[in-house]
Amino acid sequence: MIIKNANHRPLDLVLLKTFVQVIDSQSFTWAAEELHLAQSTVSAHIKRLETFVGSALLEKHQRMPEPTLAGRKLLVHARRLLNQNTLAWQDLCDHRLEGTIRLGIPDDYLVYIPSMLSNFEKRFPDVELQVHCGLSVELLDKLHANTLDLAITTRQPYTPGGTVLYHEKTVWAAAEGFDINKRAELPLALSRDGMCIFRQRGIEALNSAGIRWRAAYTSASLSGLSSVVKAGLAVTILTPSMLVPGMVTLNADIGLPDLPSTEIALHRHPFAKDNPIVDELVDCFHQLKPLNNGKTLC
Repeated sequence: MIIKNANHRPLDLVLLKTFVQVIDSQSFTWAAEELHLAQSTVSAHIKRLETFVGSALLEKHQRMPEPTLAGRKLLVHARRLLNQNTLAWQDLCDHRLEGTIRLGIPDDYLVYIPSMLSNFEKRFPDVELQVHCGLSVELLDKLHANTLDLAITTRQPYTPGGTVLYHEKTVWAAAEGFDINKRAELPLALSRDGMCIFRQRGIEALNSAGIRWRAAYTSASLSGLSSVVKAGLAVTILTPSMLVPGMVTLNADIGLPDLPSTEIALHRHPFAKDNPIVDELVDCFHQLKPLNNGKTLC
């Protein structure tokens, strides 16, 4: 649809911000939470924007918000306008930051912080965020080699240090209906030996309880372990926020031993100590709170 006199009709940045957040959150409810608005207000903003441009911006009758052709076109310009607005305010307030941050984080945790990283990039459009995924021990090696500025890790007994962001329970997880009594030995899905505290703690707890076990599956990624567990082939050890659909925690009353809690730590390279860009990202991480439903950490 062609809008007449479009050059005399400036787009409302408030409405554009709501539109972008709905697309990024994939939910009107989550967008409302991020924007600190009522869900009815978010819906009203989208309707006002659609009326303004004279075209539907979201596909109808979709479970998750999907942009129409007009919505996809507007989305590109909306992001640019919002970024420019942010940069303008940062210039006026002398708080414009630019540069690069090298962040290391395990694959297991990356899926839980996308909205936090997205919000950080929106706040600082001139900052280039480079995210490197790997095992905690590997990320610490990279940090010490000065190829990372920050690293989020599961704290290991032999790699102390860093700042504890929060504590999480450590639990046994299996597929729904998994029956450990049908196995002579408990089949485990584990990370590689020497690479993960979960493996060490699980094995130590089983040995102390006199429970026979075997390492049935080994993988370096949570997705690999989860696939095996969801298929009902093995039990694994993780934190509640790592649970995915098709997996449940096993209660202590079935005979499995309790596991110690897990510390999630933030490590910072000494050379990044006085870096204001890194300071901002560190503040974001300190505001994270773990959830037990696997939805998100932010």
